[in-house]
Amino acid sequence: MSRTRGLLRILPRSSVTAPAFRRTFTTTRPACVNVGDRIPDIELVEGSPGNKVNLAKELKGKGVIIGVPAAFSPACSASHIPGYLNSPSLKSAGQVFVVSVNDAFVMKAWGATLDPTNKSGIRFLGDPDAKFTGAMDLSFESASIFGNDRSKRYALVVEDGKVKESYVEPDNTGVDGKSPFLQIQPRPQNLLTAIAVSSADKVLK
Repeated sequence: MSRTRGLLRILPRSSVTAPAFRRTFTTTRPACVNVGDRIPDIELVEGSPGNKVNLAKELKGKGVIIGVPAAFSPACSASHIPGYLNSPSLKSAGQVFVVSVNDAFVMKAWGATLDPTNKSGIRFLGDPDAKFTGAMDLSFESASIFGNDRSKRYALVVEDGKVKESYVEPDNTGVDGKSPFLQIQPRPQNLLTAIAVSSADKVLK
C-alpha cells in the first residue's frame, strides 16, 4: 500500500487522466415524451418564416406528428414519409404533420417533392431552432453530421392535444447504427426494414 501511495505522489497531476468518452452519432437517452403528455405550446413554421403553426392549438381532434432527423435525407425520402403518404389508413388518421429541425423553405420544398399536389393532406413544418423538438426531449447530438442537434425519428399519435401513443426509434434514426444514415443508399427494401418503430404500418392502424 505504501509503494502505491508513493507512486501516486510521484506522478504529475496532468499524467492521470480519465478515460476518453466519445459520443457517437446514435448515442441516445430514453425519450421523455410519454403517453398523456401535452403537445408543447411552441410555434413551428410552414411555407415561410412568418407563417406560424402551433400544434398545441391546431390538433384539437386526432392526428399524428412525424418527426424526422432531416428533410431530403435518403431514409426519410425513400421510405419513411412515403410510407405515410401511400398508407391506406392515412384518411382515418386525422391531421398529419411532418416536423424536422429545418427552416420553412426547406420543408416546403421537400413536401412539394414528395407530394407535389398535396393529395395526401400531410403538412410539412419546420422547427428551425429545435425548440419544439427539445421541449419533448426528442433531440439528439448530431453536430458532426448536421452542424447542430436534430430530431430523433419518431411518430406521436395525438388526441385532443395529448400524446395517445408514442413511437420513438431507439437508435435515434431507425437505420444502421454503425454508420451515419446519410451514407446509406436510398434502397426502400432495406430502409423499410430498418425503420421498425415509427413506420406507417406500425403507427397507422
